[in-house]
Amino acid sequence: MLHEVTGDILLSKAQAIAHGVSPNDHFNQGLALSLRERWPAMYKDFRHFEKQETPAPGSIWAWMGSGGQRLVSLFTQEPGAGHGDHSGKASLVHVGHALKALNHFVVAEQISSLALPRLATGVGGLDWKDVRPLVTRHLGDLGIPVFIYTTYVKAQQAEEPVP
Repeated sequence: MLHEVTGDILLSKAQAIAHGVSPNDHFNQGLALSLRERWPAMYKDFRHFEKQETPAPGSIWAWMGSGGQRLVSLFTQEPGAGHGDHSGKASLVHVGHALKALNHFVVAEQISSLALPRLATGVGGLDWKDVRPLVTRHLGDLGIPVFIYTTYVKAQQAEEPVP
């Protein structure tokens, strides 16, 4: 059940929050920066993961904080060309693969609700009208509330319908 909402995704009551990143992302802008500031341990663990693994675009990385919040990083973008370079652009293929992996994660982990922004439309550079159908295809039949934060309003809690 997809629900488009307006508000601050950091105030979501969803069990998990998903967001788009690139391999070797520095979490220095947009939602990623807000997540890094709110959960610095997540960013530290992300950096450790990336030093141990080589995440591919289209894959995911999941983190759970000590308070139970789950964050899922979707690798929707290409990595920067070199160490320290800005992230590359997203592609619809990477978004589709990452959403498919997210679907499997949600089912396997029995996630009861999910929140995500308009994936890959900020730094990723994609158009929401092209990304939205992928979200519908991969997350629309999960049988859980999926809150899509289409409009960001700082410090405003969205009205997330409860099933």
